[in-house]
Amino acid sequence: IAQSAATLVEDGDTILLDGGSTTYELARLLVGRALQVVTNSLPVANLFMGSETADLVMIGGYVHAKSGVALGPYANEMLKELNCRSAFMSVAGIHEEGLFNGNLLLVETERAMMNSADQVYFLADSTKFGRKSLSKLGELSESQNIVVDDGLDQQWQARISASGINLRVATGENQ
Repeated sequence: IAQSAATLVEDGDTILLDGGSTTYELARLLVGRALQVVTNSLPVANLFMGSETADLVMIGGYVHAKSGVALGPYANEMLKELNCRSAFMSVAGIHEEGLFNGNLLLVETERAMMNSADQVYFLADSTKFGRKSLSKLGELSESQNIVVDDGLDQQWQARISASGINLRVATGENQ
Protein backbone atom coordinates (compact mmCIF):
# COMPACT_ATOMS: atom_id res chain seq x y z
CA ILE A 1 0.00 0.00 0.00
CA ALA A 2 2.77 2.43 0.94
CA GLN A 3 4.71 1.68 -2.25
CA SER A 4 1.63 2.30 -4.36
CA ALA A 5 0.86 5.54 -2.51
CA ALA A 6 4.46 6.75 -2.96
CA THR A 7 3.95 6.80 -6.73
CA LEU A 8 1.21 9.42 -6.20
CA VAL A 9 3.72 11.91 -4.75
CA GLU A 10 5.67 14.18 -7.09
CA ASP A 11 8.92 15.92 -6.22
CA GLY A 12 8.17 19.42 -4.97
CA ASP A 13 4.76 18.44 -3.59
CA THR A 14 3.38 19.68 -0.31
CA ILE A 15 1.92 16.62 1.40
CA LEU A 16 0.22 15.96 4.69
CA LEU A 17 0.98 12.67 6.46
CA ASP A 18 -1.28 11.44 9.25
CA GLY A 19 -0.07 9.06 11.95
CA GLY A 20 -0.41 5.31 11.56
CA SER A 21 1.66 2.31 10.54
CA THR A 22 0.91 2.52 6.81
CA THR A 23 1.47 6.27 6.61
CA TYR A 24 4.75 5.74 8.49
CA GLU A 25 5.82 3.19 5.88
CA LEU A 26 4.90 5.70 3.16
CA ALA A 27 7.00 8.35 4.91
CA ARG A 28 9.99 5.97 5.01
CA LEU A 29 9.74 5.63 1.22
CA LEU A 30 9.63 9.41 0.76
CA VAL A 31 12.72 10.29 2.82
CA GLY A 32 15.33 11.84 0.55
CA ARG A 33 12.83 13.33 -1.89
CA ALA A 34 12.33 17.07 -2.42
CA LEU A 35 9.05 17.68 -0.58
CA GLN A 36 7.27 19.88 1.91
CA VAL A 37 5.98 17.48 4.55
CA VAL A 38 3.27 18.48 7.01
CA THR A 39 2.53 15.97 9.77
CA ASN A 40 0.95 15.56 13.18
CA SER A 41 2.98 12.39 13.79
CA LEU A 42 6.16 12.49 15.89
CA PRO A 43 7.41 9.21 14.37
CA VAL A 44 6.93 10.60 10.84
CA ALA A 45 8.51 13.93 11.79
CA ASN A 46 11.56 12.11 13.18
CA LEU A 47 12.13 10.50 9.77
CA PHE A 48 12.41 13.91 8.09
CA MET A 49 14.26 15.79 10.87
CA GLY A 50 17.69 15.45 9.29
CA SER A 51 16.56 15.67 5.69
CA GLU A 52 18.36 18.16 3.51
CA THR A 53 15.78 17.79 0.74
CA ALA A 54 12.49 18.04 2.62
CA ASP A 55 10.95 20.92 4.53
CA LEU A 56 9.12 19.71 7.63
CA VAL A 57 6.10 21.36 9.25
CA MET A 58 5.06 19.77 12.53
CA ILE A 59 1.49 20.31 13.62
CA GLY A 60 1.29 21.07 17.32
CA GLY A 61 -1.22 20.35 20.02
CA TYR A 62 -1.87 17.67 22.59
CA VAL A 63 0.30 14.61 21.84
CA HIS A 64 -1.50 11.31 22.28
CA ALA A 65 0.99 9.11 24.14
CA LYS A 66 -0.04 5.80 22.57
CA SER A 67 0.20 6.94 18.93
CA GLY A 68 2.60 9.89 19.08
CA VAL A 69 0.26 12.16 17.11
CA ALA A 70 -0.68 15.76 17.86
CA LEU A 71 -4.40 16.38 17.94
CA GLY A 72 -7.04 18.60 19.43
CA PRO A 73 -7.99 22.27 19.13
CA TYR A 74 -4.47 23.69 18.63
CA ALA A 75 -3.72 21.23 15.85
CA ASN A 76 -7.08 21.97 14.24
CA GLU A 77 -6.46 25.74 14.31
CA MET A 78 -3.03 25.34 12.70
CA LEU A 79 -4.46 23.15 9.96
CA LYS A 80 -6.96 25.89 9.03
CA GLU A 81 -4.03 28.01 7.85
CA LEU A 82 -2.38 25.35 5.69
CA ASN A 83 -2.95 23.98 2.21
CA CYS A 84 -1.44 20.75 0.94
CA ARG A 85 -1.74 19.14 -2.47
CA SER A 86 -2.32 15.70 -0.98
CA ALA A 87 -3.13 14.21 2.41
CA PHE A 88 -2.38 10.58 3.17
CA MET A 89 -4.47 9.38 6.07
CA SER A 90 -5.19 6.24 8.02
CA VAL A 91 -8.47 4.86 9.35
CA ALA A 92 -9.39 2.10 11.79
CA GLY A 93 -12.40 1.02 9.78
CA ILE A 94 -14.25 1.46 6.50
CA HIS A 95 -17.89 0.46 6.61
CA GLU A 96 -21.04 1.11 4.57
CA GLU A 97 -21.88 3.68 7.26
CA GLY A 98 -18.62 5.58 6.82
CA LEU A 99 -14.97 5.97 7.78
CA PHE A 100 -14.01 5.40 11.41
CA ASN A 101 -11.16 5.91 13.86
CA GLY A 102 -10.78 5.04 17.51
CA ASN A 103 -10.07 8.47 19.05
CA LEU A 104 -12.60 11.31 19.25
CA LEU A 105 -10.00 14.09 19.23
CA LEU A 106 -8.07 12.47 16.39
CA VAL A 107 -11.20 12.35 14.23
CA GLU A 108 -11.69 16.11 14.68
CA THR A 109 -8.07 16.72 13.67
CA GLU A 110 -8.38 14.38 10.70
CA ARG A 111 -11.44 16.33 9.51
CA ALA A 112 -9.30 19.47 9.62
CA MET A 113 -6.62 17.62 7.64
CA MET A 114 -9.17 16.66 5.00
CA ASN A 115 -10.16 20.33 4.67
CA SER A 116 -6.49 21.35 4.27
CA ALA A 117 -5.80 19.14 1.25
CA ASP A 118 -6.74 19.29 -2.41
CA GLN A 119 -6.71 15.46 -2.62
CA VAL A 120 -7.20 13.01 0.24
CA TYR A 121 -5.97 9.43 0.08
CA PHE A 122 -7.04 6.93 2.71
CA LEU A 123 -4.51 4.14 3.13
CA ALA A 124 -6.21 1.05 4.51
CA ASP A 125 -5.44 -2.63 4.39
CA SER A 126 -8.27 -4.96 3.39
CA THR A 127 -8.87 -6.16 6.97
CA LYS A 128 -10.27 -2.71 7.86
CA PHE A 129 -13.19 -3.01 5.44
CA GLY A 130 -16.56 -3.88 6.95
CA ARG A 131 -15.38 -2.61 10.36
CA LYS A 132 -16.39 0.34 12.50
CA SER A 133 -14.57 1.99 15.36
CA LEU A 134 -15.46 4.43 18.14
CA SER A 135 -15.79 7.63 16.18
CA LYS A 136 -17.08 8.35 12.70
CA LEU A 137 -14.73 10.44 10.57
CA GLY A 138 -17.19 10.93 7.74
CA GLU A 139 -19.41 9.34 5.15
CA LEU A 140 -17.89 6.85 2.75
CA SER A 141 -18.97 9.18 -0.06
CA GLU A 142 -16.67 11.88 1.37
CA SER A 143 -13.66 9.76 0.39
CA GLN A 144 -11.93 10.82 -2.80
CA ASN A 145 -9.34 8.07 -2.98
CA ILE A 146 -8.64 4.80 -1.21
CA VAL A 147 -5.42 2.80 -1.57
CA VAL A 148 -5.79 -0.82 -0.45
CA ASP A 149 -3.99 -4.15 -0.79
CA ASP A 150 -5.15 -6.81 -3.24
CA GLY A 151 -6.84 -8.77 -0.44
CA LEU A 152 -9.96 -6.62 -0.76
CA ASP A 153 -12.85 -8.80 -1.95
CA GLN A 154 -14.68 -8.09 -5.21
CA GLN A 155 -17.88 -7.06 -3.43
CA TRP A 156 -16.10 -4.24 -1.60
CA GLN A 157 -14.19 -3.24 -4.72
CA ALA A 158 -17.48 -2.94 -6.62
CA ARG A 159 -19.13 -1.00 -3.77
CA ILE A 160 -16.26 1.49 -3.58
CA SER A 161 -16.07 1.97 -7.35
CA ALA A 162 -19.86 2.37 -7.64
CA SER A 163 -19.77 5.16 -5.06
CA GLY A 164 -17.46 7.22 -7.30
CA ILE A 165 -14.38 6.79 -5.13
CA ASN A 166 -11.07 6.29 -6.92
CA LEU A 167 -9.93 2.86 -5.72
CA ARG A 168 -6.26 1.98 -6.15
CA VAL A 169 -5.52 -1.68 -5.46
CA ALA A 170 -1.86 -2.18 -4.62
CA THR A 171 -0.34 -5.36 -5.97
CA GLY A 172 3.14 -6.83 -6.05
CA GLU A 173 3.54 -5.07 -9.41
CA ASN A 174 3.61 -1.68 -7.63
CA GLN A 175 6.71 -2.68 -5.69
